[in-house]
Amino acid sequence: MRWKTALCTLAAMSFAAIMSGGQAQAAENAKCGLSNGKAAAGDPIIIGGIVSVTGPDNFSSSGLAAAAYFKCLNANGGINGRPVKYLMQDDAWNPEQSSQLAAKLIRDQGAVALVGNMSFVDCGANQGIYEKEDIMVIAGVGVPRDCFFQKNYAPTNAGPRVSNTKAIMDLAATYPGKIKRIVCIAPNIPNVGEWSCTGAVSWIKKQGGDGKIITFDPGSLDATSLVLEAMAFKPDAVSVGTPKGMAVPIFAAAEEQGLADKLHWTGPASLYNLDFPRAIGKYWDGKVTVDMELKAADANTPDMNNWLAVMDQYGQKSDPRDTFSQAGYLAARVTAETLLKMDPAKIDRKSVTAALRSVKRFESDILCAPWYVGDGPRHNANHTGPVAQVKDGKLLPKGQCIDAQDPELDDVRAYEKTIGISN
Repeated sequence: MRWKTALCTLAAMSFAAIMSGGQAQAAENAKCGLSNGKAAAGDPIIIGGIVSVTGPDNFSSSGLAAAAYFKCLNANGGINGRPVKYLMQDDAWNPEQSSQLAAKLIRDQGAVALVGNMSFVDCGANQGIYEKEDIMVIAGVGVPRDCFFQKNYAPTNAGPRVSNTKAIMDLAATYPGKIKRIVCIAPNIPNVGEWSCTGAVSWIKKQGGDGKIITFDPGSLDATSLVLEAMAFKPDAVSVGTPKGMAVPIFAAAEEQGLADKLHWTGPASLYNLDFPRAIGKYWDGKVTVDMELKAADANTPDMNNWLAVMDQYGQKSDPRDTFSQAGYLAARVTAETLLKMDPAKIDRKSVTAALRSVKRFESDILCAPWYVGDGPRHNANHTGPVAQVKDGKLLPKGQCIDAQDPELDDVRAYEKTIGISN
């Protein structure tokens, strides 16, 4: 089906790709929950997770990380003696199957929450049942707009719109007064493509500039035509908001036109891939900036090292150590830490939903700013992150964290003030 082909091309789009975590090694034992080294053996607490394994692409890294964390948690006392039974289900990129799995997890198996979700179809297919059953989803990865506009769905990632906005903001800060006209290129996937670019264009217009969004059929990419259309707008900067595999020919077409020094180039976190600098070649060295949704995996900070230790000790060698995995680790950890504050004998869906909505300041050195759930009508708590630059064949983080100034986040910021968060 055409929509599956399109979604396959976006499987790495929002949060990108393999980071240096695969090369880093955790020096210490993983620490989870009570960290007492005693296996939990009480009545299990059921937590579900919906990911997409079979189909166009394996989109399950977030759920695999959540599974590893819960294994670590269970080996260290569980939730005050009660183990977590984590049921990760594969929706095969099929909305109908996703709905069936959600109903089974919630109504038949009694899940008290869903954690680590990572699916293109879950958000749209299951909003109704999540709200009707009043169950919280602490997702690892959200991509379509639907994932950020639900009361019961809280992703730990930022999403493609925030990512594109931060990328353009970084260019504007790096080259003051020189970024006035931008082009954002994206695949024409409903609730992803144009939406993912609108934040950046809205921001530049607010600065007195102008912007153009160019969308294209991912099944028939004509990189040269895209570049020529972009240049016709006479931009100061271009954001290539595509997966890495589609971005490479676009950069190649731009190289053929000799455009690296004529304007500035950037992209969202979909390009944050260790192989990206090599793939686009030395011509682009020092001339491309790429957004990051979370901090670099080789940061050698306590939480970052613990994530790697959890994956090494409780995951499989084949499990990715990428941004998706970081997001799943965070989703599982914030859930576990919330449940540990509850009376283990009184844990049920209603109490867990209330407890998760009370999370108003979760902090980690993997994140640039406090993350929260809260009881607002929608969730986009992660909107602050660093950027990296292509340099010497690597993606080198610049260090500073950028807060996306997307007008669509105005309601999110207003809500944050009510819970005492001001990024």
